[in-house]
Amino acid sequence: MLFHDTALVFGRYARQTLRSKFQLLFGVLMPLLYLLFFGPLLTGLPLGTPGDSWQVLVPGLLLQLGLFGASFAGFAIIIEKQTGVVERMRVTPVGRLALLLGRVLRDAAVFVFQAVLLVLAALAMGLRAPLGGILIGFAFVAVLTVALASLSYALALKVSEPQEFGPVVNAVSMPSMLLSGLMLPMALAPAWLDALSHLMPFRYLVDAVRAGYVGDYTSGAMLSGVLVAAGFAALSVTVGTRVFRKAGA
Repeated sequence: MLFHDTALVFGRYARQTLRSKFQLLFGVLMPLLYLLFFGPLLTGLPLGTPGDSWQVLVPGLLLQLGLFGASFAGFAIIIEKQTGVVERMRVTPVGRLALLLGRVLRDAAVFVFQAVLLVLAALAMGLRAPLGGILIGFAFVAVLTVALASLSYALALKVSEPQEFGPVVNAVSMPSMLLSGLMLPMALAPAWLDALSHLMPFRYLVDAVRAGYVGDYTSGAMLSGVLVAAGFAALSVTVGTRVFRKAGA
């Protein structure tokens, strides 16, 4: 029943997304601009990590796509609350976990699709990475999206107005981007900033994807990234499901 209910909810939101082509294409615009205008600035610079500048920048942009896109996913459910869609879905026999999973899996599919477009553009600009590393990057984007979208929907159910939601997300997402080394590796940072960045879970995901992009699949960075991503996703889905259940009580 969980699989059936999740597929129903996923199908509803997937059809909704497919009717909005601009959402699919313009969602990747910001990382693509970073790729076009910021990427060439790094060419040839010593970045303190294995791999060339594209193998450092593109993994960060992939996770930036998931970070900002999934963090703001909750805006949609605020609108649904205001228009009565959430109330109508609550009275159906669909499980609360399925109501969450259907949404976040749709989000994961959208951002992985956008990640594919970003990588294709990066390959045209000079990125060279093993296929295994590229696929690992897509997997991390999907897991990060599931985790952050779950928290975003949970937060959106707790607030009543978009004006309350946006500042909270910005207050979390901006420090996360700066301290995780999305744009530049934290190896370039002062020792105190590098140490502080280890408290940010996204740092481990970024390091893992960069390791994959240079073909290093067995390093400690990869193992740490997988464990942190799995734990963060499990915790986030648990929190999101609990909020969905209480909201529907």
